[in-house]
Amino acid sequence: MVNRALSGPSLRSRAMVIALLAATSWPARANDSAAELSIGGLQLVRTKDVAMASEDLRIGLDRVSVRYEFVNQTSKPVTLTVAFPLPDIDLSEAENIALPSSDPVNFVAFETKIDGNPAPLTIDQRAMVGDKDVSAVLRQFKLPLLPLGDREIRVAELPAATRTKLIDSGLLMPAGMSDNGRQQYTPGWITRTSAVREQEFPPARTVVVEHQYRPSVGTSPDTVLRSGLRGSAALRPEVERYKKEYCVTDAFLAELDKRAGKSQDNTAKLQERRISYVLKTGANWAGPIRSFTLTIDAGSDDRLVSFCPGRLKSSAASNGRQFTASDFKPDADLKILVIGKF
Repeated sequence: MVNRALSGPSLRSRAMVIALLAATSWPARANDSAAELSIGGLQLVRTKDVAMASEDLRIGLDRVSVRYEFVNQTSKPVTLTVAFPLPDIDLSEAENIALPSSDPVNFVAFETKIDGNPAPLTIDQRAMVGDKDVSAVLRQFKLPLLPLGDREIRVAELPAATRTKLIDSGLLMPAGMSDNGRQQYTPGWITRTSAVREQEFPPARTVVVEHQYRPSVGTSPDTVLRSGLRGSAALRPEVERYKKEYCVTDAFLAELDKRAGKSQDNTAKLQERRISYVLKTGANWAGPIRSFTLTIDAGSDDRLVSFCPGRLKSSAASNGRQFTASDFKPDADLKILVIGKF
């Protein structure tokens, strides 16, 4: 299994960018933007026995769905451990992360089907400080491993002995002082979650695997790519990062300028949405993906979409939203930028 980190720059870097944007009359505060998490498809140890005949991937702002067709190329049944690792959640930065579900375990509402039938999953969740598993310490004090929403830990209400134990174990980190001069703390661990199952691939038969989940969508109430902002010297590094990560073209910027105008203020009320998808795990199967289709659903045909297609070719009459490839071996992950009215 592969650890998943936050996509793009660190949240601290993003917060600095937001501060710069605010300084150039962009009406945003740090809590106006949320960072997206990189989530992807199924994973397993590399195998030469099972090939991926096809993958049909739909990435939308509300739902990501994938339909795979797998073929066992041997004359015997093959059983493999298939994992769906959810992104690691660094709780010291959790308030800035876009989490799509309040479920403290399956926080992307992940579902899977095998040949049309719901498949049971084993959810493994752990709390980590560095390489140390500290789950047992949290369970000892009946504290949640992913303390978000109504499960948030009220540190000030913990017994003093419990608080001391958590601080000594590195589970609570200093987080500044309160208005009355009292030391505050924030959770200092990383929550690591995976959905795992054993999957049998019978010989000489296609197995259809489908899964869907709610994506972690990064949001911003404006976009640094607007003409009124991207000319700022202070924002130039961020603009260049966008151009590189999302393969932003001159044609894309020209259309954006047509809609947004040149005012420094966001009079057109355009916003950003960002989605990251870990695609490279598709290279773990025997040979390339024989037939691959990617459909991007931006929720409205009027929204602008930019990403790096690599070897993917746009399908005819798809308005640049559907891409295909044959004998496809993914060598890069997807980072999709959507700009428009929401």
